Amino acid sequence: MQEDPLRFRPVPPQMPVTEGLAALPDTRLWYWDTGGDGDAIILVHPASGSSLIWGYQQPVFSQAGYRVVGYSRRGFYKSDPLSLENSGVASEDLRHLADFLGIDKFHAVGSAAGSTIAANFACSYPERLASLTVSNNPCGLRQGGIAETYVAIRPEGWENFPRWFWEVGPSYRAINPEGVKLWIELEHHSQAYGRSQSSTRQISEADLECLAVPTLLMTGSADLATPPSLLRMVARHIPDCTVEIVAEAGHSLYWERPDAFNKGVLDFIGRHPRKAE
Repeated sequence: MQEDPLRFRPVPPQMPVTEGLAALPDTRLWYWDTGGDGDAIILVHPASGSSLIWGYQQPVFSQAGYRVVGYSRRGFYKSDPLSLENSGVASEDLRHLADFLGIDKFHAVGSAAGSTIAANFACSYPERLASLTVSNNPCGLRQGGIAETYVAIRPEGWENFPRWFWEVGPSYRAINPEGVKLWIELEHHSQAYGRSQSSTRQISEADLECLAVPTLLMTGSADLATPPSLLRMVARHIPDCTVEIVAEAGHSLYWERPDAFNKGVLDFIGRHPRKAE
């Protein structure tokens, strides 16, 4: 009998890390870092997560030879809260974090809202990236017809739905109550303050047409927020773009289908090594 790819798998043992608070110009961000001499991957979490959520990715990416970094944005798990006077700019925080860790160029891997931050960083500092992975997000688009469609497909009252309902796909929820429970626990632990930072820019389709970073767009076939058709619209505006659609997964691809997510990311970034440049 064929094994169901959505079957719950316990989070694997994690690799040893250095962790602490990175002192940035006007805040401190909690991070963990596997270290090593490999190309660096910096994981940028969604609005429903923090540095806690990457348990399926950390050991796999590290064992593949990469230096893996996860961090919590302002207002999330163990990082400083957002200031009412100055919430900062998330993509600039990412730049300062990379500087703090001595990483000059890296692979940015974002999920959902984290992908907006990674895309903003790619538009502002393309020379700092070896590759960009955007998962379950229209590559940060905020202007133009695709951005309007992204908003229009959401029903009235969308923001009042439980996060687990629209962030975790129905196939996963049906077979995996244990995994959904753990996802909810991590989401609750991640968010302490509930406010969000601004973006560097309002990304347009014209910005994406100038994007000078190899880009992987990924989504699940059951993602209510970023369906495959919308992602393919985005892809047509990015010069060097690969699209991967994962069957049955919803908006939390990294969690629902970690094997497919990890393989897609590793295959892609393996074609764009930092050290070969």
